Amino acid sequence: MSKRGEERETGMFLDGMIDAMPVFVKELVAGGIAGGLAKSAVAPLERVKILFQTRRSEFHSMGLFGSFKKIATTEGVMGFYRGNGASVARIVPYAALHFMAYEQYRRWIILSFPDIGRGPVLDLVAGSFAGGTAVLFTYPLDLVRTKLAYQIVGSPKRNLQVVVSAEQVYKGIVDCFRKTYKEAGLRGLYRGAAPSLYGIFPYAGLKFYFYEEMKRHVPNDHKKDITVKLACGSIAGLLGQTFTYPLDVVRRQMQVERLLPSTRAESRGTMDTLVMIYQKQGWKQLFSGLSINYLKVVPSVAIGFTVYDIMKSYLRVPSRDEAVIEVVTNKRNSQPSLHSS
Repeated sequence: MSKRGEERETGMFLDGMIDAMPVFVKELVAGGIAGGLAKSAVAPLERVKILFQTRRSEFHSMGLFGSFKKIATTEGVMGFYRGNGASVARIVPYAALHFMAYEQYRRWIILSFPDIGRGPVLDLVAGSFAGGTAVLFTYPLDLVRTKLAYQIVGSPKRNLQVVVSAEQVYKGIVDCFRKTYKEAGLRGLYRGAAPSLYGIFPYAGLKFYFYEEMKRHVPNDHKKDITVKLACGSIAGLLGQTFTYPLDVVRRQMQVERLLPSTRAESRGTMDTLVMIYQKQGWKQLFSGLSINYLKVVPSVAIGFTVYDIMKSYLRVPSRDEAVIEVVTNKRNSQPSLHSS
């Protein structure tokens, strides 16, 4: 009986905590958990994709399975997760901000423009601004993740010699931050941020647009079906990524530009890098790793949206329309009455 009593008390305590949490905090928690789980699930594919985008001469001719074999041989199993610590450290606050900002921007737009429709265009605009907001706050972690994933370091358990210059070796997240900041200051931590912003605005907007639009066509009896959510998330991620992928390649190459031995002293901008890739590496390089990205996006976006919806339900986050009504009601109640004086 005492054990059941303790479980009941724990449950009541958790329920009390959940009820006391503001809506935006619940959305932050739901988004962070969704992002962390989704990113970890596809970490090996993310590592290979980055190597495809930035180490064309070494990995391009190998293909997907050849690249997996080389990483396993030179670095061991943990090589597939090189840079994943920085990736998760970035994606948790990024996803939390992304999902929460999307909900907040959506409410603000509805409150500011009451006559606006609740259709997919609203999701497109809110999602775009939410993506830009999340990128600005978390971009340095994305740059560090890319640099850590870019370097090839032999596994200490294997008697293999991998040639890497001292400047290219980063001992971890903090070391990479320190060396990058020492080399180029705050500007260096945001190297490649421009194409990231150019890409995230349409990608984030399109992702929410397609996901919410497809959910609207699902019968009410199946709206809570996890399989349906996974399917909608997969298609949304695939469509959104296809339109914006070249900018992702530009961003990656800008991030590791200073690590390349043949790089000139001066730094290129977004358009200069785009033109350089097209002229020297061919237009196909702008879509290098896209097939791997499809394999990654399907489970990543699907898991992200599905876990987010499940967590919102667990945390008892009100529906979007209910949240807007609650905000309007609170706003009206906080305003002084015209007759009180």
